[in-house]
Amino acid sequence: MNRAAPLIAALAVGTAGLVACTPRPNDAEPTASSFLEALAAQDYGELATLIDDPSNATDSIRATWEGLQAEGADITLTEVSQQENLATARYSVNWDLPRDRAFSYDAQMTLTQTGGEWTVRWQPSVLNPRLGAHQHLELRAEPAKQASVVSSDGAELLSPGVAHRILVDTAAMTTERDTANRIAAALASAHDADPAVPTRDAVQLADELAAATGTYSVAVVPATAQPRLTDALDDVAGVRLNEEAAMVNADPTFAPDIMARVGELVRDDLEGAAGWNVSVVNEHGAALEQIAGEDPEPSPALKISLDHTVQRAAEKALEPLAGQQAIIVAIRPSTGGVLAVAQTPAADREGNLATMGQYPPGSTFKIITAAAGLQLQGLDPGSTVPCPGTMNIYGRVVTNYAGFALGNVPLETAFARSCNTTFADISTKLEPGQLADVGKRFGLGVDMTIPGLDTITGSIPVGEEPLDRTEAGYGQGHDLASPFGMALVSATAARGTMPVPYLIDGETTETEDVAAPDPEAVAKLRQMMSAVTAPGGTAAGMHAGGDIRGKTGEAEINQGSHAWFTGYRADDDIAFATLIVLGGGSQSAVAATDRMLRSIDEARGAGG
Repeated sequence: MNRAAPLIAALAVGTAGLVACTPRPNDAEPTASSFLEALAAQDYGELATLIDDPSNATDSIRATWEGLQAEGADITLTEVSQQENLATARYSVNWDLPRDRAFSYDAQMTLTQTGGEWTVRWQPSVLNPRLGAHQHLELRAEPAKQASVVSSDGAELLSPGVAHRILVDTAAMTTERDTANRIAAALASAHDADPAVPTRDAVQLADELAAATGTYSVAVVPATAQPRLTDALDDVAGVRLNEEAAMVNADPTFAPDIMARVGELVRDDLEGAAGWNVSVVNEHGAALEQIAGEDPEPSPALKISLDHTVQRAAEKALEPLAGQQAIIVAIRPSTGGVLAVAQTPAADREGNLATMGQYPPGSTFKIITAAAGLQLQGLDPGSTVPCPGTMNIYGRVVTNYAGFALGNVPLETAFARSCNTTFADISTKLEPGQLADVGKRFGLGVDMTIPGLDTITGSIPVGEEPLDRTEAGYGQGHDLASPFGMALVSATAARGTMPVPYLIDGETTETEDVAAPDPEAVAKLRQMMSAVTAPGGTAAGMHAGGDIRGKTGEAEINQGSHAWFTGYRADDDIAFATLIVLGGGSQSAVAATDRMLRSIDEARGAGG
């Protein structure tokens, strides 16, 4: 059956286009025209009456039509010359190929006359001058080389390769529970050897298998893990591993969770535009030469916001805390690019804590309270504020760390020394909803959808009751934030407006429209954040170079307290938030951040 209805051949046979200007006895032109019309129409019955070797000719013509996947052919007769019983016909051929491709050339054929009848002398060159015996034409695709994924500082993160997908034939498995338990155990064991191998919860997987029909995809694993998983799952009924093309981590230990999601999201963006060629092919399907086509156009490398140097520095900074749940998130204030998302193995076991974990932010929240006081209460860094060791506010006794007291001091000093009493007092004097509104201006409490990242920034109570406002002022009570949320707060302080965070270049983040903080308040806030890292501040003594500004925090909970440090370094446009769950005082978070910044300096040749 023909692939498509061919175009009717346009045969230019007017006398102006032919060599002979006067009629000749028994002219060869009608036979040539009939042959080309039948060729264009794929009329094999008519062709057989016009060719001296119909069997070979029709096989070759059919193989070329099918090989080219042609949708039509426009064949124009341009010249016929003849001497007695021998004639030569010249013509142009324009094949109409799929996807609006065209393939054109000039060809010729020989006709002989016997007993007053003209016949086309068959040879493959009638179809194309480059064809020999037992050859035909074929259209072949030339896939574009798949692009790589690179970091914002140019390091290759993902490149084309192969992976293996774990599949379950739900009709062939024994029980959902047994199958899920075996797969989960195999993945956990493989993950211990290679962190790039994903893990699955056995109970959740059993539920998924119970609801599934047919073949169910469980996970995609690196090719390096295939032997181990095959050995572990070979005797599990209905389970198999299939090889498939995939984006492969250049370094399996580099942000494996994020890179796995990036690989899935950008797969189609890395394909590029496939090329094509028309080749001379022999009877065995081997291509002998390419005679036409277009080269493929590879997609340019796709860039993501992760900075290889910053991510590695954050991971290195957390190594001494491997047994604890510790996290660092870094954001580029000027662009919103997420530079690093690092967690210790202990944090990894609890899930995506860096961008979704919700924790009381402790005194890091005083950034928001200070901004509210500066913007709404007419305060400035030099304003005199009380910092007693304790303060009874509507029956809630607020106490500074270890009960320290400074008396009446400038607001900047109260911020640098982290007076709970000062900021509880400021917050309590706000109207309900004002603190939450200021928080949103800094990104805290803003809902957003970031391709490649699942995020929850945090939440701030409206504070209808004074007590709620009191506790919220110093990051306790119902205040909650993720490390990502606090990094965004610091990025906003650095930039002056909330940057729109993103991970993949060109992928749009959906977020709420929020008003910018008051510019004068932000300028004053930056001054106060600088005092935190200056002598006498709670983050004094950092060894990393540059203009570092921030806020420390220790968030108390029933089991102990979380250690926080958030801020930014203006020199290299990095905002950060560091959290050590149940890490005690903020000093440990400051030290981890200092290790990260010093590691960045060393990697870039800027430090000692």
